This record gives sequence, structure tokens and C-alpha cells, in this order.
Amino acid sequence: MTDDTGQKLVPAVQNAVTLMRRLAAHGRPMGATQIARETGLNVSSAFNILRTLSHEGLLSFDPETKTYRIGMGLMEFATPLLGANPSDVIRPSLTAIAQEHGVMIALWQITEHGRIVLTDRFTAPNILHAVLARNSRLPAFSGAIGRCYAATMGYDEARTRKGFETVRWQDAPSFESYWRDVQTARETGTASDRGQLYRGLDIVASLACDAKGSPRLGMSSITIAGQQTEKDLARVAGALAEAAIQIERCLFSRPAETSNT
Repeated sequence: MTDDTGQKLVPAVQNAVTLMRRLAAHGRPMGATQIARETGLNVSSAFNILRTLSHEGLLSFDPETKTYRIGMGLMEFATPLLGANPSDVIRPSLTAIAQEHGVMIALWQITEHGRIVLTDRFTAPNILHAVLARNSRLPAFSGAIGRCYAATMGYDEARTRKGFETVRWQDAPSFESYWRDVQTARETGTASDRGQLYRGLDIVASLACDAKGSPRLGMSSITIAGQQTEKDLARVAGALAEAAIQIERCLFSRPAETSNT
């Protein structure tokens, strides 16, 4: 999430970030002309930015091949995050979403054994919200996250049905409806659950995958039914999808081109 409300952004800084992200995603040295072409920047402007970033040590320049790559200087900024608890790194983004939309965001760890475990919660102040205990465990196919999970794993209808049947629904949807939601989640990266996993709760979710494409973290907005309009829930879902992309890129080093969201 970006804090740009009412702020005047600096184009040169935005362009510098765009160039560094392009280099990081490419994974190999690139020349200034290629970088400019792939980012849509003017060659002269791109060259000046690249030269400045190289001077500051954020990029490294090979004079023989005349190419740039991510430099060791970036470690100066990344070191404080190395070894940090993932929840602490993610907290600012999810807290911002919770406060902006007036919701409670739940962070779930997706295990290798087909379960989701609630690891943290981020809540807007002064709202009525459901309380879920930390370390709560559910089948990975549960609710909105479960639909995203089945979509990301690429399961066929038969395998998805088996997973669907492991969930204890309070007001179970038909499998046909659930399967349609899974197919939609493959395109959008988000899914919703309206009082089906838990009566009286509206849930929208997205999830983040690691570099290999395996689902690792799920994020769900859980609100009392009727608190949010359809448009509100759609906006929250979109914000979670954006957060998932950021987490994939920054926490799991997943190239943006391979993101499911």
C-alpha cells in the first residue's frame, strides 16, 4: 500500500524505482537502451537515472558490456529486514488496508499439509468485528481463502470437490457454486464468502505465493454482514490483491510477471 493521499509524488523517484524493479525482475544485466524500452522511459532520462543509481551503489555497472544490474548497496536498506518476522514486515501494509476500509484483516499461514493457520490480525479502530483466536486452524479449502487456494494450486474439479468436502461449513454453498468461484479466482486473484463458512460474516481474500508458485500466506477481510457494501468489499479485495503482489515481490522474490494476482 502506498501513502499517496494528498501527496505530490516525485516523478524522478518513481522512475528510479521503476528501473530498479525492472532490473530485479529481469534477473540478468541489462543495457540502458533495453531498460528504457521495457519501462517506456526516455533513453536519455533512463541513462541519467541509471548512472546516478550506479554512483550511489544501488546498481552496479559493467564497463565492458555496458550493462547494469542490482548493486550491493541495496543491502544497506534491506539488512534491517533480514531475519525479521514476516508479520512485522507485512504489518504496515495490512494495517493501512484495515484502517482505510474500516475492516479487520486476518493473516493466515498456508501449511504444506493442507491447513491454514491464523498468525495475526490487523484491525481498524472503533469498529465492531469478529474475534478469531490466533493459531486457529482450518482446512485450506475453507471460505474465501480456500477458493483462492484451489485456484492457485490449479486443482481440477474432482480434486477440488475432495477438498471442499473437508470443510465444516455453517451454511454450505453448493459445490457447483464453489467451483465457479474457484474459476473466477484464477482470473482475479480474489474470492469472497458470504456467510457460508461462518454465518453473519462477509469475507473477501487473496493470497501470496513464493517464488515457486506455492501459496504461502493468505489475507482475508472479515466483517459483520451488512457493514460493507458490494463496492466496499470489491475495493477491499482489490487492496488485498495489490498487497499480495507486493508481498510476493518483496518477501518471496517472486517476479511480477508470474504473479497469480
